Amino acid sequence: MSTNIIFMRNSIFGRLKKDNNQEIDKTPISRDDRVLWVKSLQKIAFPVLDNLKNNKLKKVMPYESINPENEKFSYLEAFSRLFCGIAPWLELGPDETTEGKIRENFIDSTIKCLKNIVDINSPDNIIFKEPKQSLVDAAFLAQALLRSKNEIWFKLSIDTQSKLIKELKSTRTITPYENSWLLFTSMIEATLLEFTGECDFNRLNYGISKFKDEWYVGDGVYKDGDTFRYDYYSSFVIHPMLIDILIVMRKYNVEDNGFLDIELKRASRYAAELERMISPEGTYPVIGMSMSYRTGVFHLLAQASLLKILPKNITPSQVRAALTLIIKNQFEGDQNFDKDGWLKIGFNGSQLDISESNINTGSLYLCSTVFLPLGLSFNDPFWSDPSAEWTNLKAWNGHEIDSDKFIDF
Repeated sequence: MSTNIIFMRNSIFGRLKKDNNQEIDKTPISRDDRVLWVKSLQKIAFPVLDNLKNNKLKKVMPYESINPENEKFSYLEAFSRLFCGIAPWLELGPDETTEGKIRENFIDSTIKCLKNIVDINSPDNIIFKEPKQSLVDAAFLAQALLRSKNEIWFKLSIDTQSKLIKELKSTRTITPYENSWLLFTSMIEATLLEFTGECDFNRLNYGISKFKDEWYVGDGVYKDGDTFRYDYYSSFVIHPMLIDILIVMRKYNVEDNGFLDIELKRASRYAAELERMISPEGTYPVIGMSMSYRTGVFHLLAQASLLKILPKNITPSQVRAALTLIIKNQFEGDQNFDKDGWLKIGFNGSQLDISESNINTGSLYLCSTVFLPLGLSFNDPFWSDPSAEWTNLKAWNGHEIDSDKFIDF
């Protein structure tokens, strides 16, 4: 693995000075931040992509779970969730920089992986239509393809494209639960609409209408179905999928596409709440289900940065600074990886008891969604602006800070 890690280790947070207060040096060294992000992404992604592109994923990937029955789903989970997080970065395409050459290798590996999972003669062929869990990660795969249309979808062979479309359509036999699972069917149909010009509009619209009309709690937060649970599912799944689905619906003028305008405001508000959850030390509350997704908690905050829908009182550079410290805390060390580089179930270490019965080794790769802002070029203010204090760091340092206000859309 070391030969695949091109970036050298940097002292990223030497700029965090601690006198009486922890303050950020205003020197713009955000290149180091991006180095850390790409290096961490490589560390997480390498075992999945390298083994799958070489038809060895099922042979090599470990299986860890409190439920022995989910192993058959874990391979699609690992690849689809990882792909979902790295897709915007891949969409930048190759270039002559060191990072651009790394990205070119990732693009090539991802294309080979997609070919293998739909090749019936491949040891790593994956069945999409086996109820019900496969629906979830067929949707993450579809979302990833939407996020990397030019560099991945258009570069696939016609044969691989046809097989992927067939597999996505095969999930129509799966009836989703009446909660965020409805967005999995909607995401698949939105992707089919984008790539084929047709879809099942009932499956596309039903979940959207539920979140638009029935399951919004207020202040940027959704219920995951009829019951409200205090967790991060508005970020793990709900807001990110609603946004990507509604963008396609807007493009094709599908009924209810006007909901996109409201959803972007709701998402912006929830992104602000996620930013306020990041402590001065780069930690965040362990609340609710699926905490072994780790940095997947910040899927929406990362997406809001990518799409430039952060609220005006939150700068991209303060989000970058906060997320950089979180990424450093969770992935620079080896506490969350086994001896072969695979993610271990836990939050910060091996902590099997924190997981639910649906969690397995493959599930953990939703953590990669924190890397969505890598889809912004280095010249974007997210990367080029000097580091700034995030809300909690600013508050605990006694610096001027805006009050938080309830907002309902």
